[in-house]
Amino acid sequence: MAKTNFAFEKRQRELEKKRKAEEKAQKKLASKNRPADEQDADEAAYETEETDTTSPE
Repeated sequence: MAKTNFAFEKRQRELEKKRKAEEKAQKKLASKNRPADEQDADEAAYETEETDTTSPE
């Protein structure tokens, strides 16, 4: 039976956390540079994208 490579799995989780943190920082920085009315429209579009990505099976 194959042995689980916990170090690889841990590294992948760390990379995913880092990627998400970078995306969040980019989004936060981008939202600072926009007017308020554009932010509201963008947030509404983002919320609809999140709900559309899950496919019922």
